[in-house]
Amino acid sequence: MLNEFIKKELRKIVGADNVQDSNASLLAYSYDATPGFQSMPDLIISPRNTVEISQIVKICNEHEIPIVPRGSGTNLSAGTTPLHGGIVLLMKHLDKIIEIDEENLTVRAQPGVITVDLIQAVEEKGLFYPPDPSSMKISQIGGNINENSGGLRGLKYGVTRDYVIGLEIVLPNGDIISTGGKLAKDVAGYDLTRLIVGSEGTLGIVTEATLKLIPKPETKKTMLALFQNLDAAAKSVSAIIANRIIPATLEFLDQPTLQAVEDFAQVGLPTTVKAVLLIEQDGTESIVDQDMKKIAHICREYEAIEVSIAKTKEEAEALTTARRSALSALARLRPTTILEDATVPRSQIANMVKAIEKIAKKHDIRICTFGHAGDGNLHPTCLTDIREKSEMERVEKAFEEIFQKAIELGGTITGEHGVGAMKLPYLHLKVGNAGIEIMRKLKHAFDPNNIMNPGKVLAKADRKRVMIHR
Repeated sequence: MLNEFIKKELRKIVGADNVQDSNASLLAYSYDATPGFQSMPDLIISPRNTVEISQIVKICNEHEIPIVPRGSGTNLSAGTTPLHGGIVLLMKHLDKIIEIDEENLTVRAQPGVITVDLIQAVEEKGLFYPPDPSSMKISQIGGNINENSGGLRGLKYGVTRDYVIGLEIVLPNGDIISTGGKLAKDVAGYDLTRLIVGSEGTLGIVTEATLKLIPKPETKKTMLALFQNLDAAAKSVSAIIANRIIPATLEFLDQPTLQAVEDFAQVGLPTTVKAVLLIEQDGTESIVDQDMKKIAHICREYEAIEVSIAKTKEEAEALTTARRSALSALARLRPTTILEDATVPRSQIANMVKAIEKIAKKHDIRICTFGHAGDGNLHPTCLTDIREKSEMERVEKAFEEIFQKAIELGGTITGEHGVGAMKLPYLHLKVGNAGIEIMRKLKHAFDPNNIMNPGKVLAKADRKRVMIHR
């Protein structure tokens, strides 16, 4: 718990209006979008600039006070839950797009900028920022960087890391450094920019980012392919890529997810088929038309019972919006929704989906599966109730088996959600003990006092933890 002297010093830095310690405020930031993790912080601080953040960090480092940088809290790995109390650092004042540089195809932004606001701002200039997490209407750029967020367009365009080319960072001792910049090439020393991206706030605090842009695609078309056979749908995905076609999005929804999404969005999705592929392609009109014809032919070759292309822009946007609403749709069905993130080679999608179904049946739980089929990133989503202890124990066992199966099939325990606190018990399955030890040494070199988002990525965590009282 912070003493009054330290609180007074922190108020001097940011002003009393930017420090909150009421019970209501602390409770509001004691959890994020991840079920099952809740822990009370000691203080909520909203700094106004990089210098203030540096001063705050110096005080925290001196007194070994934990700091949790936080955007909108939309992450699904308990990455912004203050497991060890301390300070939650909000970026709401650092919300400016500083510059859109059309000559160098870059945008400079502060971490509190809402993702979709940045996307729309650059599109007004005829430019394109591809990373599009499903939470983009409320997630912040800083959170995207900390989690290395992906999205529906990841297959063709990559993830957040592929667009971050420069950062301003406050280190755990309060020093301010800049990495990268508006450069196509830069091999001066270690690549600290890429190291920070995806580090989940454990190595430093991002206070500004320079992001790469590309020209906005000329046109886009959206296709829906319906299947009564999971294997056929999965083979279609592999065949599309094998034919040297890289769609902008290539999404998979199983039947239970389809039903939930249609009940929620009411856009006319079919609910009697076993699986749906939602496919988008963008680019020049001639290339898009050519690719969509090839994709339709491939899907029909692999037993698609129906292939249709959205006739209007509004119809296409409705389909994409429905897919983005999958989590919200499923969350209506039971009190607790646990969305996980297992990724396998795309050739193993059918095997992974069948394994998930088998594991769910074995443990008598309900799991719906959807995800980014084009890059093998599946989201098995368990509909449960955290108040039912015996059921939650079965859920834990089921997800452990799902992660083990993903590794067995050549995959990973997380493709885009990060480790946070939620997946600590499973990290060794992917990186091994030697890999974890290297990460520990790296963390210690940056943050010897372990003040930056402690309990995430590397430390031991208790997944069953519900509340730490102040």
